[in-house]
Amino acid sequence: MSRLLVSTPPTAEKGTTGSVEVMVAEDLWKVYRLGKIDYPALRGVSFSVRRGEYIAIVGPSGSGKSTLLNIMGALDRPTKGRMMIDGIEISRLNDRRLAELRNRKLGFVFQNFNLLSYMSAAENVETPLIASGVPPEERRRVAYELLEMVGLKGFERNRPTMLSGGQQQRVALARALANSPQIILADEPTGNLDSKSSREIIELLRRLNREKGVTIIMVTHNFELTSYCDRIWFFRDGRIEREEKRDAGQAI
Repeated sequence: MSRLLVSTPPTAEKGTTGSVEVMVAEDLWKVYRLGKIDYPALRGVSFSVRRGEYIAIVGPSGSGKSTLLNIMGALDRPTKGRMMIDGIEISRLNDRRLAELRNRKLGFVFQNFNLLSYMSAAENVETPLIASGVPPEERRRVAYELLEMVGLKGFERNRPTMLSGGQQQRVALARALANSPQIILADEPTGNLDSKSSREIIELLRRLNREKGVTIIMVTHNFELTSYCDRIWFFRDGRIEREEKRDAGQAI
């Protein structure tokens, strides 16, 4: 059976968001110690994310957007507060269980692609499957299918240095999909791309959300890229300053 995410999760219909909350945060604080000074990057952030939503987090540099995404992705722990994924309080998990949760439920797309330069495109896509214990033949088949899905058929053996920025980000997106995640966390996924490549990546994310039911949470400084989102969180000084619901067409 293919490991590709080719169907909508059973709790949501195509083109709709489900009522199931896949992420819940309660009073998240993240405080960094700089010498003798405490610097709060997050200041009491609370929210919930429903299955199948497409959420954008926008705000100025240094406002705490990426810090929040790292905690949502179990890449960092809050100083105070609770962060839950599918009802699991991730701040209580040890490093091994956190790694298992990330590999099973989450996919990551970064601004700088984070591809391994000595590996081919297909080998980069295979890396999450290695940790999952998938046999080599199955890993290669899934990688080729995913690369075709993101428009890179014929580029499977190319290394990152042989690909454009837009193509590298497509490889990164294919890698994020390797374990059929419920949620994709994208941190400035178009930050290093030209306008044409940016539109193509955003369109791919939109298709994954609308056609496959994948929950998307995207950090961006470019408000123009939020047109497909269900909700927009305007972030400032470590807080969600306000939220805009696109389906309602009004800020709240």
